[in-house]
Amino acid sequence: MTITPHAVSAYDPISADDRQEFLDQGFLLLRNVLTEDHRQRLEAAIDRVYAEEIAAGNGTKDGTVHLLGFLDRDELFGDLLTHPPVFRYMWGLAGWNIYTHHNHLDVTPPALEPEKPYWGWHQDGYRQNSDPETMDPDLPRPMFSLKIAYVISDLAEKGRGATKIVPGSHLRNSMARPADTSVHNPDPEGTVEITANPGDAFIFDRRLWHSRSTNLSTITRKMLFIGYTYRWIRPLDDMPIDKTGQWWANRTPVQRQLLGEATHTANYWGINWDGFIDEEIPLRKELRSRGLLDRSVPWLR
Repeated sequence: MTITPHAVSAYDPISADDRQEFLDQGFLLLRNVLTEDHRQRLEAAIDRVYAEEIAAGNGTKDGTVHLLGFLDRDELFGDLLTHPPVFRYMWGLAGWNIYTHHNHLDVTPPALEPEKPYWGWHQDGYRQNSDPETMDPDLPRPMFSLKIAYVISDLAEKGRGATKIVPGSHLRNSMARPADTSVHNPDPEGTVEITANPGDAFIFDRRLWHSRSTNLSTITRKMLFIGYTYRWIRPLDDMPIDKTGQWWANRTPVQRQLLGEATHTANYWGINWDGFIDEEIPLRKELRSRGLLDRSVPWLR
């Protein structure tokens, strides 16, 4: 489904149809979540960070940069944590007990040579795909996390290095791998390359089978990915934040929760061990004050 958000608050509930579409397909494409001015300012910040990383020798031979834990590199990046048109999908699909465990800035210049054979299809989560084994192997494993992908450059046409997905594949624990990956193999049946305009975003379940694609165009691909998971799951990225600095001081209570402020995932804000949910966890407190807790949705109770 392609969704075009109107002027919305970060706390406008998503519709039941949007939630069901995500549960069925494993992703949602959101159009125009960034104004052109906002997108341009984000691109300028990306270009600055990219130049810093290249100068530090952190790019590949073709100039690709895949930077983990980028959020504290610019005020604009930190504000994306609760960007209204998109953040409402995070708590609407995963609930209030969340934080960002994994985020990356990607700049992918045009490839220096034709696409080589490779098989890049995978699910995110690493050991989340093997440790929590289910009694029935045909039952999908838990979602655990989901990602926002902000499209900063023009990916409106195929061949520009966009993400490829198989809609609905998040409900399958495995995918057949070709016997010989040293030759070109066709993509799995049902593959979709996510073409999107600058300022769009897409959300995907970490279980969704997906793959990178080679940038065969003349346009440099620029993307920002922010992953959200539950506070009781450890972070993937090393993102040390200076909590005495201005960047941290400018973050809201909800954004600080999303940055992992609570070192204890249960009682940092004073949980009642008799079984009552902590009313002071910032995002839950915000949702409760707005009447947005919903006992019919398990993750919003």
